[in-house]
Amino acid sequence: MTSRTRLWVLLISTPVIVFAIIGGYLGQVMAKDETYQHLRVFEDVVSLVLNNYVEEVDIKKAMKGAMNGLADNLDADSGFLPANIVSAYEANQPAGPADVGVEVSRQYYLRVISVRDGSPAAKAGMRPGDFIRTIDKRSTKDVSVYEGDRLLHGQPGTRVSLLVIRGNAADPHDVVLTRERVATPPELTSKMADAATGYLHILEFSKRSPVQIKQAIDALAKTGANRYVIDLRGATRGDLDDAVAAARLFVKSGTLAVRETKGNKETMAAQTGDGAITAPVVLLVDQSTARAGEVFAGALDGNKRAEMIGEHTVGSAARQRLVKLPDGSAMLLSYIRYLLPNGNPIHEKGLQPEVLVDEPDVEFGAPAPTTDLPLQKALEYFSQKKAA
Repeated sequence: MTSRTRLWVLLISTPVIVFAIIGGYLGQVMAKDETYQHLRVFEDVVSLVLNNYVEEVDIKKAMKGAMNGLADNLDADSGFLPANIVSAYEANQPAGPADVGVEVSRQYYLRVISVRDGSPAAKAGMRPGDFIRTIDKRSTKDVSVYEGDRLLHGQPGTRVSLLVIRGNAADPHDVVLTRERVATPPELTSKMADAATGYLHILEFSKRSPVQIKQAIDALAKTGANRYVIDLRGATRGDLDDAVAAARLFVKSGTLAVRETKGNKETMAAQTGDGAITAPVVLLVDQSTARAGEVFAGALDGNKRAEMIGEHTVGSAARQRLVKLPDGSAMLLSYIRYLLPNGNPIHEKGLQPEVLVDEPDVEFGAPAPTTDLPLQKALEYFSQKKAA
């Protein structure tokens, strides 16, 4: 390996590995001398490849693969970003005025975690849990969540071709979607589920959420509600701290969440004036409940303020930080994660509901079920509680 190549490799790898050890979390503490040992091994591997591989090696391409491999061994929300994507990230450029209506995570390929009602994806029959193997024939195996989201956005009326897997990887489905500009959907909707039960469906958390939730519950109370079902299916968007702020409405005392950074934990506790809403609450969750929705659910469930009904949640509750590399590319690394009130992780673990209700399997292209089994189970739960 030439000295120039060696310098290039070290410049690329050192800030990433050092940040992952010091500022990120790899699940174990490494000593400084062990860090250098890993760097030496990495340099040796690169040298062996360059000197022995049958063809001329494109060092930049090889290093990009190495960075993707490193990110794959962290968590679903960390990832390698090429230089053009980094520029968009730093400039906070909108992904595009139109989209197909899905939120994604990563699980080898991009994985759909929520589908917006009435969106192009919903009309095509896509559901949470589907895997997107390719976007316009580009494999998503090395595509970060951030870049994948940008690829799914674009100009209104433009098309995007997806190869979608559901259940059987040997039977993928070609789906062509036309991007649509959608008016900003409401953060929450509410209605009466029965004569005594109010129903709130929260899709996004924001700084307005505490006021909006309180107003919705007050309005439902005036029409007879004395208990509430809060539907967090599809709740993926919003700041995690805003979810904690919303949870304060329901929790009078105790720990709401714990913010963990490398070597430090910060307790987010209930304060004087919290817990204004005291009515019984049940939460609906499933594999489309993630991020802010999981932090909110964890705060209520962890304080025995509500029970969860539905399916296991995604397990995505962390913040990311951009670490730039000398060539303009970067690593997007999780550096803060949110824990449950008891200190157990949400990130990469998810939440397990007390009452499991599996959504029925739906063949690709078949109509969605018309019966909402988790909501029915929630209403039955309240009836049984009252009878007891």
